Amino acid sequence: MKLSDLRKKTEAQLGEELLGLRKEQFNLRMQRATGQLSKPDQFAKVRKNIARIKTLMTEQSNKSKTGGAA
Repeated sequence: MKLSDLRKKTEAQLGEELLGLRKEQFNLRMQRATGQLSKPDQFAKVRKNIARIKTLMTEQSNKSKTGGAA
């Protein structure tokens, strides 16, 4: 997931993407708990993607509050 691709999305689309990543994170936790996890590196990737999206959502929120002068 590239930052440039994420910047093109609206807040609603970012929200949907965030929801999907949260569900994936939950599924990874369940797989780890049951011993079925095959790719443990996915935890870090999902966590970083969640952080990217939340950062962009905050930027867009702040930009709309200040009138786009940021």
